[in-house]
Amino acid sequence: MVDIPDCKTLRLVLGDQLNRQHPWFESSDPDVLYLVAELPQESTYVRHHVQKIAAFFAAMQAFASDLEERGHRVLHLTLDETAEFDDLPGLLDFITEQAGAEQVEYQRPDEYRLVKQLSTWARQAELTVTCCRSHHFLLPFADIEQAFPDDKSQRMEHFYRRMRRRFDILMEKDGKPAGGQWNFDPENRKRLPDDVEVPDALVFDNPIKPILQRLGDHGIKTLGHSDAESLPWPIDRRQSLQLLDYFVDCLLPRFGDYQDALSGRHWALFHSRLSFSLNTKMLSPEEVIRRATDAWGDDPDSIPLSSVEGFVRQILGWREFMRGIYWSRMPGYAALNQLEHERPLPEFYWTGETRMNCMSQAINQSLDHAYAHHIQRLMVTGNFALLAGVDPDRVDQWYLGIYIDAIEWVEMPNTRGMSQFADGGIIASKPYVSSGNYIKRMGDHCKSCHYKVSARSGDRSCPFNSLYWHFMQRHRDWQESNARVGMIYRNWDRMGSSRQNAILQTADDYLQNIDSL
Repeated sequence: MVDIPDCKTLRLVLGDQLNRQHPWFESSDPDVLYLVAELPQESTYVRHHVQKIAAFFAAMQAFASDLEERGHRVLHLTLDETAEFDDLPGLLDFITEQAGAEQVEYQRPDEYRLVKQLSTWARQAELTVTCCRSHHFLLPFADIEQAFPDDKSQRMEHFYRRMRRRFDILMEKDGKPAGGQWNFDPENRKRLPDDVEVPDALVFDNPIKPILQRLGDHGIKTLGHSDAESLPWPIDRRQSLQLLDYFVDCLLPRFGDYQDALSGRHWALFHSRLSFSLNTKMLSPEEVIRRATDAWGDDPDSIPLSSVEGFVRQILGWREFMRGIYWSRMPGYAALNQLEHERPLPEFYWTGETRMNCMSQAINQSLDHAYAHHIQRLMVTGNFALLAGVDPDRVDQWYLGIYIDAIEWVEMPNTRGMSQFADGGIIASKPYVSSGNYIKRMGDHCKSCHYKVSARSGDRSCPFNSLYWHFMQRHRDWQESNARVGMIYRNWDRMGSSRQNAILQTADDYLQNIDSL
């Protein structure tokens, strides 16, 4: 262990609290010591993508260096110094004793497990412990209980409109939404034409060889295809702002049209890839939203309102909404399994080795880059897991581990609620399931797939087709009364028993041999 400097106040900075603009850092205090530490417990609670761990550790190191350059006293510890501590409380006990600290301050964590861990430690500690605000989200934590009553289901669209009004974002002076409508979602569902050129993704070259060495030395098991010694993701505020500028200047004009598109032509398409910078707090949601809306206001002829609104909806709407759902429903939300699904996650989620082209593309991209956009997550990998009846705990662990932006507060509601319908409708009014026709309509994967998207049964029929009807049939009792779903069952009934039996038999065969699809 390195020498521990003396201090009166120890301030803990977690790996997703790299907010340079936090009030803590407005001035330096020689009595304050900031602790930034790579923690074994954060490296192993799920099996993470190697780029995810490397990105967090590299960003933490960069943040610690930035604080020191600005005159703050910082204790930055790597796994080499923290490996002997089983958990964060044990490390805090050691540091505070060695430093002679009289008090500890920490920003309120965004994950339930860390809130519970630190609050339990605080009650038992023999010194003053204070929990502070993180000053990041637009909706204050104190407002969540009122905004998300736990006695009824929630809908993002209503929440989103309230947030638009509250923060005066894309609003006219008369209180009406810009452009006369709240939501341009119908204009955000175009497939990518062959003649539309996709700009290269802006990537960085951040060396991570020492981090990879530490992960190996301490036996941290990771996933992912990448063994590169440099990281393409932003690791500090300067790089994050560069990525924001690149998105607004080069990608935002066409983001709206193609934000739902599925294509094998490019792994990033027109997406911002700002979620890691946002979720680590290197960028604030307010500044990201204002940068996009200001660009539209300055040049509305070049940037369609549908693109700006679609982007704002993801941050002001979905991101803030998922946080509210998480904190209003935890800890019980983590155990919800309304559909009683219990199947193991197919092996190809870990390897990418499947003949389903859409799944292969989405999974291999995730293994390569620790990234996939929202439709790949919801309507490809998530859709398949739901149709196949995979245990939502297994799906949660995969999403939480494989994606660079996956922190439980945002990952769990998106996975367990939006994707897997395990919450029984708290977030979504119906399960987000589809046959292969949706994937064909949104992208170019089907034309070169081993399976035939036009076939519902038999050898080489698209697994999404038969599994879709298998799912609908086994959940008919409670789904049929849903006004948005009832017509689907009338279509099923018109098929006749022989066609139905062939489809269901194909689905049973696929489920019995799921790892070989």
